[in-house]
Amino acid sequence: MIDQRLARQIQFIVEVDKLKDVFRQTVLIHSGRSENDAEHSWHLCLLVIVLAEHANLPTLDILRVLKMLILHDLVEIDAGDTFAYDTARMADQHEREAKAADRVFGLLPPDQTADFRALWDEFEAKATPEARFATAVDRFQPMLLNVKTAGSAWKRHGITHDRVVARNQHIAEGSTALWEYAANMIAEAVQAGNLAPGKKDETGTERS
Repeated sequence: MIDQRLARQIQFIVEVDKLKDVFRQTVLIHSGRSENDAEHSWHLCLLVIVLAEHANLPTLDILRVLKMLILHDLVEIDAGDTFAYDTARMADQHEREAKAADRVFGLLPPDQTADFRALWDEFEAKATPEARFATAVDRFQPMLLNVKTAGSAWKRHGITHDRVVARNQHIAEGSTALWEYAANMIAEAVQAGNLAPGKKDETGTERS
């Protein structure tokens, strides 16, 4: 007789294989093709393992950070990837993704449904040190790929330095070291002509 708990877990695992077919705006450094969400999630987890020492809080629950990062984009199976600078789609992003979380995590046995949904909600709220570091890594990785691909997605969508700063400066809440590195990285991208400079106000200061 089939173990129903195991059957639901396998159903979930099969369903989330769809994440490999959700493509992002960023492109891969070496091949130049679009990155998919599964690759993005793997890369984030690797960054956490390598860069955990740079978190603002040295006593983070790293396993919890990894769980959040491996789970948080599963909702995009239903909701699709929302480009970081697409303000129109971002307006209802949380609503779409929360509905997707109900369905996708609801495939699991009730205890795992509750656990996984709580982790997803924690990441969304960004109220814990673990969620803030997870968010920092999630924001840092696409910038790194953009820098290493000569600003591919930035150029394609006409993104400027001020918008990149406004979107990503919250990295500092999880890791000041990562934000300092990122700020220098994107300044160099402007100098290299791979990221358009921000618009200036009447004083000549870049708006952010």
